[in-house]
Order: sequence, then C-alpha cells, then structure tokens
Amino acid sequence: MLNLNVNAAEFEVQVNDLAGVSIENAVVYLEAKDKTTPILKKQVAVVQKNKTFIPLITVIQTGSSIIFPNKDSVRHQVYSFSPAKSFELKLYSGVPSTPVLFDKAGTVVLGCNIHDQMLAFVYIVDTPYFAKTDTSGKVKFSDIPNGEYLLKVWHYALKKENVTVDKAISSKDTEAIKMAIDIKVSI
Repeated sequence: MLNLNVNAAEFEVQVNDLAGVSIENAVVYLEAKDKTTPILKKQVAVVQKNKTFIPLITVIQTGSSIIFPNKDSVRHQVYSFSPAKSFELKLYSGVPSTPVLFDKAGTVVLGCNIHDQMLAFVYIVDTPYFAKTDTSGKVKFSDIPNGEYLLKVWHYALKKENVTVDKAISSKDTEAIKMAIDIKVSI
C-alpha cells in the first residue's frame, strides 16, 4: 500500500513468484528518475558462524564497506571473483583489520576456499532507498521524497541472472505495489 504525506511517501511492496508464493530475501530498491539521491555510506558485517555466512543476502549502497568477522573455531578464507568486486581475505580467524570497500554497483557472490558449501550474496545499489523482503515477501519504505522512481527487484534465484524486474512508479500512486518475479524452482 502506498500512503502519501506532504513531503514524503510510504511504499509497501509485495514480491511473489509467478505462482503467487511470497519470496523472502528479494532486494527491492528505488532509483530516482532525476538521479538526485543522497549517498549514505555505511559499514555492515557479514558474519561467519557454523560454517555459514550470515546473512545470506546483504544489500548496501555503493561506497559502503563490509567487515567479515569469523565466529567459528575454524579459519575461513573469504573470496569473490565477481566483476562488481573481486577480493580475497586470506585464511583467518577473528576479525580482519581492514573492511572491504564495495565501490561498484552489482552482484557479488561470496565463497570460502576452505568450506565449499559456504555461499552468500552482496548486492550493491546506487541508491539509499533499499531493503530486503521479509518471510511474507513484503518490504516497506518510508520517508521517500516525492517524485518519479524506477522500482527494481533482484533475487539470487532469478531465472535470468544479474537482471532486475523493474516497474516505473510515482509517489502519487495510491495502490499497493505487487511484483511477480520468475525464479528457479530449486532455491
């Protein structure tokens, strides 16, 4: 549902697959058509615990950084060969001294050279207006400046990799926004 006030809009987005099933961990973001969005660089963490990256999906704005604390009793070697960010944190335990800067928009797939089952995704966007869907496939935005936007949805299991499902929206829209995405069956 989209509720409006004088200076800002509130958007609620529902993301489902083509069969109508809610999709958790979809990245939903708004790109302003006038391209005048603030840059809000942050530092977040992707934790390694029980030989798993937590969270599975991390979404950040371009120019933000990530630290990779290892909370396991074994050492990990975190890496990515993705075009958006290629890096390697050599075998370590604890917390590396330097965070990794993500300065290019796109998808980054994380792995561990020691534990092949470890996999996670970092999705970097050029906007501060982003979120991940919850278990019911919903995400809510508030305090979005009035204007025209391109609403984009990405999920790691999209049938067409590294693409988004897009929809033009306006802060003047008054109905709930529903998006259907075509995902792989085995996610």
